[in-house]
Amino acid sequence: MPDPRPDGDHSGAEAEARDQEQVKEADRRGGPGHTVLLALALAVPVTKVAYTVGGGEAVRDVFVGMELANWPDVLIGMMITDPLLGSVLAVVISRVVFALFAARGAVPLGGGFVGAARRAALTIVNPVAVGVIDACLFGPWWGLGTGLAAYALRQGVVVEYRTGRRRSHHHRSRPGADSAYRPPAWLRRAAGVEQWVALGLTVVVLPFLAFASALDGRAWTSIVECQVTDGTRTTSDRLIELGRKGNGVVGWNLATDEVSNGLGCVGVESLYVREPWWRG
Repeated sequence: MPDPRPDGDHSGAEAEARDQEQVKEADRRGGPGHTVLLALALAVPVTKVAYTVGGGEAVRDVFVGMELANWPDVLIGMMITDPLLGSVLAVVISRVVFALFAARGAVPLGGGFVGAARRAALTIVNPVAVGVIDACLFGPWWGLGTGLAAYALRQGVVVEYRTGRRRSHHHRSRPGADSAYRPPAWLRRAAGVEQWVALGLTVVVLPFLAFASALDGRAWTSIVECQVTDGTRTTSDRLIELGRKGNGVVGWNLATDEVSNGLGCVGVESLYVREPWWRG
């Protein structure tokens, strides 16, 4: 029996199905956030070290001195010394991870108290965690703002999966929406805005903040003043700490531009090594 629907309805339904499939696949791969985060994790630490110590052989010496296994230490050091970068990164990671698991069927469908409780727990737990971490590092207001932003960006994903605008891999073979769920118009619009906000944070704001932090002239870790012995001569030099060896420090010597061993080290309050790139 022929389908009575006009050709236009067929093409519209097919286009919607293709759009849903593309969005779902993007979520399963982590979306653009996955690619951006990977690129930043590779490029930003090298940029930070290169600008701070001068590039070229100095970069190789620093990474050899700190050992390549400690590569993430540069990125971690940047995050815990820059509140804005750390907070935006936490929000982006929270949203990327949630979209990834939502595409695999992690968003509970159906109404009732149990469904609502499961969705609330799934949506709230991670934002609370990143908010607590941010509060411990940068203070309560940073923690509150980060937690609320992470929660808001997750809500858009929940609305889209519950209304069927996205379908998870888990629900591909059956209706991917709550049939009784009718969100108000403002919430649907907010979910659409959330997609653009998340995209802007991921592909524009986060890379800008990451490279601005990499070029701000500050060390990614502690700067210590140590007694450095060169032959028979002992001097007091500032070192960017690369690691601890016994009762001393292995660090990049800012006076001699080489890796040195220092003893009797005392922390220096300022992390600035040179002027930021935009003032140079």
